[in-house]
Amino acid sequence: MPLLTRMLNAPLSIDVRRGAIAALGELLADKRIATEGRVAIAVGPGQGDQIAEHVRPSLAACEVFHVDGGTVDAAVSLGSKLRAGSYEAVVGIGGGRTIDATKYAATLSGIPMVSVATNLSHDGICSPVASLTHDKGKGSFGVVMPLAMIVDLDYVRAAPVRLVRAGIGDVVSNFSAVDDWLLASEEVGETVDRMALTVARMAGEALLHQPESVESDRFLTVLAESLVLSGMAMSFAGDSRPASGGDHEILHAIDQLYPGTANHGELAGIGAAFCYHLRATRLGVGAERLAEIVACLDRHGLPKGPGDVGLTVEQFTEAVHYAPQTRPGRYTILEHLALDQGEIRKAVEEFVQVHGG
Repeated sequence: MPLLTRMLNAPLSIDVRRGAIAALGELLADKRIATEGRVAIAVGPGQGDQIAEHVRPSLAACEVFHVDGGTVDAAVSLGSKLRAGSYEAVVGIGGGRTIDATKYAATLSGIPMVSVATNLSHDGICSPVASLTHDKGKGSFGVVMPLAMIVDLDYVRAAPVRLVRAGIGDVVSNFSAVDDWLLASEEVGETVDRMALTVARMAGEALLHQPESVESDRFLTVLAESLVLSGMAMSFAGDSRPASGGDHEILHAIDQLYPGTANHGELAGIGAAFCYHLRATRLGVGAERLAEIVACLDRHGLPKGPGDVGLTVEQFTEAVHYAPQTRPGRYTILEHLALDQGEIRKAVEEFVQVHGG
């Protein structure tokens, strides 16, 4: 991808700090976002309404719309309202589902979107992918990534700590995705975008070796920046490849087979750990990375294995067996090994015995 195109794919502004939401009015006054100030605000449940009321006085001409969950129907409905109102931009305020629905609606409407994240549960806060539910389950849709984003650490701290920790699992899964991409290059000749790969890996390394916890503003800043880097890596690559490998195939399978089991980031972390278990025990590589990831998940109180999220060995085996069907054409460690159900069960039993869960 040409350098100029890469630069255009990067967010115009990223603000991560306490009190950052106060800068939203000033950001939207930037003529590159809205020349006449006709801005819509899309909010989800929880803190969205509170933030909207906080910033409304600084926005002369805005209207607030409520997003009813992270569904395709909700996103399409919002898109229709944005087109009908001739808005120049939309601000999505909330968690991952609200941000994803707003990204999809903005893409349908052909207007820029500003992301205001109230939690750090996954890299969807700044990515060119929207994960939305529909009548046949959940799907991933290509969208235009946010033009700018704000993460106010005061609001992040007010979110359930489980949602804050979940983003850690999504970031560390980048390692698994990157290694799957390189494996696909070696085995089936898939082209690797080295810039996207480097950015995705850098996001993981920055978080993996951060010694502090979610109680620290410094750690939360690194987590937010790592999630943004993951989104930018996907934008550079033109798809989710640098941040979604066999790990995400497993989480999507769990979502489809056993909906409501756990959130995206938690499942991504488990998927990454299991994929590295397969690498270490079947290919003889990746044992050191496996140990680092398991230690990171453990240090931050994240689930490490299927039992930690209420799945039995049989259920997790079924999910891993089904996983390749969630991303047809994507080559990962799962497609490479092509284990049958009995072999997968043996691997799952080994994984649980060594790492718990």
